[in-house]
Formats: sequence, structure tokens, C-alpha cells
Amino acid sequence: MSAAPEGAVEGVAPAAPVLRMVRGAPDDAELAALVAVVAARLAAAHAPAPEEASGSRWDDPADRLGVLVPSPDAWRTSAWAGGRAGGWTGR
Repeated sequence: MSAAPEGAVEGVAPAAPVLRMVRGAPDDAELAALVAVVAARLAAAHAPAPEEASGSRWDDPADRLGVLVPSPDAWRTSAWAGGRAGGWTGR
């Protein structure tokens, strides 16, 4: 039988305390609140990042953009909705 405290692992040095009270004497409720906040922050830091929603192709704004076709007035028609001037060909 060893003199190690119950629950201790042999060959492993005991960990340093995570929290240390510098001043004052917190009651049980204050100490429990502090431990809960630290545990929640630690769990959030190690939680996997949420996956990005793939989104719907129906709502993709890039699908509403037309393909620019090289032409003498391409610079002008590129500013119009869908790359067209509502039937105006520029001639």
C-alpha cells in the first residue's frame, strides 16, 4: 500500500491548483459560481467549431449575375441589371 491520496495516479506529479484566492474569503455560492464560469469557458474553448451551413443554391446571388460577353459596350452593359439594358442593344 502506498501513502498516495485516494484517486492519485502513481508516477504523476500532482497538478498545481487552477484557482487561488488572493484576498478575501468567498462563501460556497461564490466559489461555485466562479468554478461554473471557468468550467463553461474551458468547455467552450475546446468545443468543435460549428459547421457552416451549406446554404441553398436558390438563394445564391451569384446565380443572378449574367455572364459578361466581350463587346464594344461591355463596360456600359456591365452596370445594368443582369448585364442587359432591358432590350436596348446600344445600336
